[in-house]
Amino acid sequence: MIGIKRTLIIMACSACLYGQITGSVSNVGTTAASFLDIGIGARSLSMGGAFVALADDPTALYWNPAGIVNIQTPTAHFFHSPWLADIRFNHSAVVVPIDRSSSFGFFITSVSMDEMQVRTVKIPQGTGEYFSVSNVALAGSYARRLTDRFSFGFNIKYIQEKIWHMNAGGLAVDLGSLFVTKNSGVRIGMSVSNFGGKSAMEGYDTEVDYDVDETIYGNNDKIDAHLNAMKWPLPLVFRAGVSKDLIQSDIYKLTLAGDAVHPNNNVEYLNLGFEYIFRDILALRGGQAFLGMDDSKQGLTLGVGLNYQIPRGPRITLDYAYRSFGVFENISGYSLNLIF
Repeated sequence: MIGIKRTLIIMACSACLYGQITGSVSNVGTTAASFLDIGIGARSLSMGGAFVALADDPTALYWNPAGIVNIQTPTAHFFHSPWLADIRFNHSAVVVPIDRSSSFGFFITSVSMDEMQVRTVKIPQGTGEYFSVSNVALAGSYARRLTDRFSFGFNIKYIQEKIWHMNAGGLAVDLGSLFVTKNSGVRIGMSVSNFGGKSAMEGYDTEVDYDVDETIYGNNDKIDAHLNAMKWPLPLVFRAGVSKDLIQSDIYKLTLAGDAVHPNNNVEYLNLGFEYIFRDILALRGGQAFLGMDDSKQGLTLGVGLNYQIPRGPRITLDYAYRSFGVFENISGYSLNLIF
């Protein structure tokens, strides 16, 4: 228990120090790999993203990797969401328990879109060339239950962004912890996501011919050189939250959850959500995301889920999420879980 308390204190103190350094200033557009900020899973998103303390399905790999120890059988998760501006967002994950106290997992997140024409100032109609944009994150995860009430987990992931001839890549780490109180059954979760170095674009488009001294006639004015693109930090996010099964019986269960989120590229905000499950078959969910962020276009979230046991086969859960984006088009998300 002393080690557990130390871990919780270290994570909390790190978050407080980080908050003092960055303050409440909005740093929108100052980080790389912004696709890492897009949430995962129709169930968690329909609850407003308040999931760090619940974290009991494969989407825990994104919200709080410590939560995968709550998965008792091998489980696969698939999530698809048509994002803004015809962008395609997909996520797949697998969690496999090693024993009763530890699990490992793997996930891949990808963002892609259709090819676009290359246009320049001189040729605005298009040069005849096409370019593509894609982002991907690959991660391996491990979590362990240190006591019957405390678990700890981490992800190690590779991140890559690519646009035409340019790409940027790097490694990052996610850390998470989950604690269940003894008497009230309140779950307390904390996580730090995307802890890693800075990232910069590199590739063919940075190669240039350079003249060391333009005042000297006859010297080599085509020395091979390249432009150093500026490096940007990853979108570091600290989450702390609580959840509790407010009502639980053989017929229905009502769960409430709330997260406080501190990113390094925006102001702090709150996510609140609930989940109502009827006879372990039908789930209704709702929430409010980004409370306290005045310029956020995302707000109300709703969702529904169905749970079906295939005779002599895996159990299937289908989840749908609806998110309001204000002046932008509303976003839907679809998840499929296969529980073997």
